[in-house]
Amino acid sequence: MYKIEKIDNYRWKIPTSYKQGMKVPGVIYASECLLPEILKDKAPEQVANVAFLPGIVKYSLAMPDIHWGYGFSIGGVAATDPKENGVISPGGVGYDINCGVRLLRSDLTAQDIKPKLQNLINSLFSNVPCGVGSSGDIRVSDKEETEIFLKGAGWAVKKGYGVKEDLEYTENKGCMEGADPDKVSDRAYERGRKQSGTLGSGNHFLEIQVVDEVYDDKIANIFGLFKGQATVMIHSGSRGLGYQVCDDYVKGMVRCLGKYNINVPDRQLACAPLDSPEGKAYFSAMKCAANYAWSNRQCLMYLAREIFEKVFSKSWSDLGLHLVYDVAHNIAKMERHIVDGKEKTLCVHRKGATRAFPPHHPDIPERYKETGQPVIIPGDMGSFSYILAGTKGSMQETFGSTCHGAGRRMSRSAAIRKCSGRRIDKELFDRSGIIVRAKGRSTLAEEAPEAYKDVEAVVDVVHQAGISKKIARMKPLGVIKG
Repeated sequence: MYKIEKIDNYRWKIPTSYKQGMKVPGVIYASECLLPEILKDKAPEQVANVAFLPGIVKYSLAMPDIHWGYGFSIGGVAATDPKENGVISPGGVGYDINCGVRLLRSDLTAQDIKPKLQNLINSLFSNVPCGVGSSGDIRVSDKEETEIFLKGAGWAVKKGYGVKEDLEYTENKGCMEGADPDKVSDRAYERGRKQSGTLGSGNHFLEIQVVDEVYDDKIANIFGLFKGQATVMIHSGSRGLGYQVCDDYVKGMVRCLGKYNINVPDRQLACAPLDSPEGKAYFSAMKCAANYAWSNRQCLMYLAREIFEKVFSKSWSDLGLHLVYDVAHNIAKMERHIVDGKEKTLCVHRKGATRAFPPHHPDIPERYKETGQPVIIPGDMGSFSYILAGTKGSMQETFGSTCHGAGRRMSRSAAIRKCSGRRIDKELFDRSGIIVRAKGRSTLAEEAPEAYKDVEAVVDVVHQAGISKKIARMKPLGVIKG
């Protein structure tokens, strides 16, 4: 039984007395409704374990989509101070480095889309590479892959897979400075070479949606969104390259625990001081993978725009297929935050958590200065997705972070067992008219709607807690998955 204390209706504390060695308390954002299921999982134990990390500041945090992950829980946020021997941990970023989401708006309505929906979904499924180990038509040389590591989405735009405006509406403008391709292994290079512009498998998807609810007309208008509008959401990451980078460094960092006398209760929290050679090497390689992921989503958007152009016989710009925003939700970054009245530079780990910077933050586009950063929260393929805005509350409480999705309530293997023999695609079409195309039947089973928490309940927590603000809701019309 976890020793957990209620702070208020949306915050729950794991005190440092829960485990000897915790340097800070844990705080879980959840409602009374979500908490019982969260406590059945091992994830709260992981929140307590993360509190052991050297240099951790204020709290080990978990968002309401929390569930068990490698080392850190999914939905975990932790900031470490390099001036206090703070560490960086690959388990705090995850295997799919810079997995993230982008949202495109359009000038089309659901009525424009529906007569062509089947053609659109089939064309996207035929032309956007998806599935385990998939490779695409965008092949790159070693030299070009190195450029991707250094320039991120900027490489894709330079190659003609987008326009400069796309970079403005991508977190970090689609590139982290300080990437070092020499820190990426040959095996990782090899895995990344054929996978630019590929969706992948698992929970990655490309979805055509309609905005079905607007909660804040003023901000939705600035985001370019309106009720009845068709949107496109893309969820993918750094593919096999990111996995390999994580795997390469996790093994080496286990040795750092002894070398730097680091005491953590779980070897999956292997880490190294930020200013150590091992910490610097991982951070540089992680940035390469992060930049690869931004380039990948840029290429995927290019492919989607091409399909819309063919189906509607209009250019993507005439269709108004502009990028609203692109967010990362598996990443570590150096950011400035106020801690006990003092501004500090911290390494913020977001593992299944989304940046949610408030109005007037210098790192968000001019267009969103008055609204806060767009925050994109996908649900499962049978329910809603949301767009929110970053708030001042997130900067005060969660190092500018919020949730990243619905969060699993069932493991992949459990979902496959439960859905054995069922046609999830047929169920979704019969129940809601949603057209689903997937490479593998097991993908549909492990991604079945009942495998996920209620995204409405999750989003309500972060909205009510004040760490982000609901702006609009989208429902799926058609989905492609790997």
